Amino acid sequence: MFNSNRYLTRGVQRLIPFELQFFMWECIDQLPEPKDYFQVFKLTVQDGKQHISHESEQPEYHKEYDIGTANPVIAKIYVIDDGTHCIMLLAEEY
Repeated sequence: MFNSNRYLTRGVQRLIPFELQFFMWECIDQLPEPKDYFQVFKLTVQDGKQHISHESEQPEYHKEYDIGTANPVIAKIYVIDDGTHCIMLLAEEY
């Protein structure tokens, strides 16, 4: 899972800083096998830091991170592997 070509939607390119995009891909890469084809990242701001909640359903997974960044954002991100492509998109683009 998540070994295919990786793509971003225009919304992700516009709203999510590159370092956060890279961090989310790294979070997926670090997951043990098997990986759910559908990964969810909830980005919020806590105490001026970027708070990231990473979840998947099968197998159930949940981890949270706090990252210092110049421009924290609030967004919900889906990352989907359809077997031939991996795409990162904003929840509202789904």
